[in-house]
Amino acid sequence: MTLLTIIVATDAGRGIGIDNTLPWKLPEDMARFKRLTTGHPVIMGRKTYDSIGRPLPNRRNIVITRNAAWRADGVEAVHSLDQARALVAAEAEAFIIGGAQVYAEALAVTDQVILTEIGQAFACDAFFPPLGAEWQELERQEHVSANGLPYAFITLRRRPA
Repeated sequence: MTLLTIIVATDAGRGIGIDNTLPWKLPEDMARFKRLTTGHPVIMGRKTYDSIGRPLPNRRNIVITRNAAWRADGVEAVHSLDQARALVAAEAEAFIIGGAQVYAEALAVTDQVILTEIGQAFACDAFFPPLGAEWQELERQEHVSANGLPYAFITLRRRPA
């Protein structure tokens, strides 16, 4: 069974982006994202893919889109989160990497959330949904970036039903 993990960075107000870009620079988070997702499938919405602009190297890239004609080299296009989950059913772990709509849908079926919580608010137009009581924090590592930005790496798991 595939461990389905959301990986996300949020600001102090749960913001995740503005105009399909990240409003902060946090190299430590980008390095962690790369380290954790390399070698695993990544599932994303089409707008997230467009903001990246290319398939992420050394990962199986799966893009969810409503557009049946949408294609991109190095990417598998699907039309629902369920179709994406079916593609990764034989994998040990797969990562949901955004955006807001995909995160909101994935929270109902995800086992784990790897969260970078930035201790500052930014102007954002996309947000991560609030996490309910079904999520248990397993680990928290507090840090301050080289540019003075406070942040925490947090791992949460769904509580057993």
